[in-house]
Amino acid sequence: MYEQFYGLKEKPFSLTPDTEYFFRYRGHQEALNVLLVALRNGEGFIHVSGEVGTGKTLLCRQLLKLLQDDCAIAYLPNPLLTPLELYQAINHDLQLDLPEDASLQQLCQGIFAELVRLRKMKRPLVVLIDEAQAMPHRSLEALRLLSNLETEKEKLLHIFFFAQPEFEQRLAEENLRQLRQRITFSYTLTTLHAGELSAYLNHRLQVAGFEGESLFTSAAVRLLHRASSGVPRVVNLLAHKAMLAGYGKGVRKIDRKLIVMAIKDTSGLSSTPGRTLKPYFREINMVMIVVIATLLVWGVLL
Repeated sequence: MYEQFYGLKEKPFSLTPDTEYFFRYRGHQEALNVLLVALRNGEGFIHVSGEVGTGKTLLCRQLLKLLQDDCAIAYLPNPLLTPLELYQAINHDLQLDLPEDASLQQLCQGIFAELVRLRKMKRPLVVLIDEAQAMPHRSLEALRLLSNLETEKEKLLHIFFFAQPEFEQRLAEENLRQLRQRITFSYTLTTLHAGELSAYLNHRLQVAGFEGESLFTSAAVRLLHRASSGVPRVVNLLAHKAMLAGYGKGVRKIDRKLIVMAIKDTSGLSSTPGRTLKPYFREINMVMIVVIATLLVWGVLL
């Protein structure tokens, strides 16, 4: 709708996790480093956690993109699988020729045979599991048992969990202690820092084809960070709404007023402007108090 008005080829702040827009801010870059180092060290289980909207799915897809030339990949975006469906999904991604009615044992044997073949080719098998906090207990246990397919000296299978913080609570349960003990590397995603937000916005705009000067004013960026707490998904949502509002008003620059409009239009954030504006009022009040006190003092001296 507003793409042509702002000189864009597509919407820059879509909520769809598109790796073309992957921005290597500190949190995502550190997470990638941890994942790649863990894989290089031959670790079996790796866990990345993050709050809703911090970009776990985007990070997962970016990792898939980076590894696909050197590793065999099984990507499981839907974790709500029974043990049988889990093994079937892995077999499907590996393109193994097994009958549709193969048993759990047959599927396991097929995966093990493929692991041996891949080892000879020096191509590790990496299983990427998104939204792992929703995976049933029996399926998590099936994954742990699958990881037993290893040689005396090395892991043949590497499993990466991408999950919300609730997953850590599940791992703390007694019946998952064996799986918990096998997770040797973990990382918790951080949000965008205030100093990173402007670069994040400019990066997405440039990928979308924007060629002008910075579209968002510094005041808009500051308020956007406070309102979103640096959560990328909320940033995208508010930035998109602000650009819609700017287009509707025929405004070429996204200023603070447009961000306030976007906040008010967003469920769960409607009270944010009041909270974020309070510091300004406090600063003004403090200035007024100082001025009044100074005048009173001068009045006494005079």
